[in-house]
Amino acid sequence: MTAIPYLTGNYAPVTEEVTAVELPTTGTIPEELSGWYLRNGPNPHEAASPHWFLGDGMVHGVRLEQGRAVAYRNRWVRTTTFTDGARGRDEFGNRDLAAGVANTHVVRHAGRTLALVEASFPYELTCELDTVGPYDFDGKLTTAMTAHPKTCPTTGELHFFGYDVFEPYLTYHRADAAGNLEVSRVIDVPAATMHHDFALTSGHVVFMDLPVLFDLPTAMAGAGMPFRWNDDYRARLGVLRRDDPHGAVRWFDIDPCYVFHTLNAHEEPGRIILHVMRYSSLWREDSKVFDPASLWRWTIDLASGVVREEQLDDRAAEFPRIDDRLAGLDSRYGHVTVSRDTGALIRYDLHTGASAVHEFKPGRTPSEASFAAADESPGGDGYLMTYVYDAAENRSDLVILDAGDLAADPLATIQLPRRVPYGFHGNWLPDVGSGSA
Repeated sequence: MTAIPYLTGNYAPVTEEVTAVELPTTGTIPEELSGWYLRNGPNPHEAASPHWFLGDGMVHGVRLEQGRAVAYRNRWVRTTTFTDGARGRDEFGNRDLAAGVANTHVVRHAGRTLALVEASFPYELTCELDTVGPYDFDGKLTTAMTAHPKTCPTTGELHFFGYDVFEPYLTYHRADAAGNLEVSRVIDVPAATMHHDFALTSGHVVFMDLPVLFDLPTAMAGAGMPFRWNDDYRARLGVLRRDDPHGAVRWFDIDPCYVFHTLNAHEEPGRIILHVMRYSSLWREDSKVFDPASLWRWTIDLASGVVREEQLDDRAAEFPRIDDRLAGLDSRYGHVTVSRDTGALIRYDLHTGASAVHEFKPGRTPSEASFAAADESPGGDGYLMTYVYDAAENRSDLVILDAGDLAADPLATIQLPRRVPYGFHGNWLPDVGSGSA
């Protein structure tokens, strides 16, 4: 029998939940780091899944305090799909928004830690990574929630969307800093496209309506992700004013492409600047095949209605991150992960075009790197945290790097008690009063 790539090697799920304390560490953990580093990813509890994106969510967390790696925990997110085999839709097409795998991201807003996947409600977790249950903003959320919400650093508002394969295909939401859902409005798009991410600026929300469409034959066959590339569908960006959330959306055509992840976006006089990880196409025939993505810049000229598209680097990379306290503002630095061939992290200076690289030793592969602030100044000093898989030893470490001196040796390497499978997104969640949120 041919091995399934996303169920073998470090893609293979781990089978146990464990807790370990006082983790062995090489180097020095910065003492100002007090909190949890959490990262989510697919870990099918029955060791079977039709696609890497569809496995049950498992969150891996490391607790840091006063220069010590106090504890490690890994826990499945106990969704109704995990516990009861619940399905997102019944045979009549009725949707169960509590059914899902919650495997893509983990964020904090209004004091709640939420495990996210774009096909269902969020699931709330405790500090110990136990599952509280589905969260629907006190019954006001009536769609799924993207795994890539954006928190405005100025207002504390949480901006997000939900998409569906039935109309309405796309709905925009905004919750205030206290977690009250204040805005929900339909964004008119002509078909069921896969909306994975979007962008936020100080004045606008930007949606990406791109030519990867829901494909019913693929869905009925259960052959991986039920989306395929469509050459006949226009690629475009939709711009909505934040001060008029129920107003008109302006659409701007771009060249055909797909974007899973935006790095950031910000305002300049008369224009919006977006940095994205762009694929020239995606899933023409098989949703298990990915062409490489690279860093591009889109400049939306609000007066002319034209988008200038520029490739900034030809290195294949993904999982872009910034200091999230600059989300929607002009963040000078952005970080991406290279996990093909020699694993590496790249730090881009988006003002000058320069870049710095941290290359890991052969056989050591990093995951997404999250930014952890060293002080109260957004865009200032900080650290990058990433789980790194060591193929030779078949185990993983949490590695902490100085973001401002990326080529240097790691500040700390924390040995974990088990392998952390390749996964998706996470965050450094500092204790209240100890740094950025």
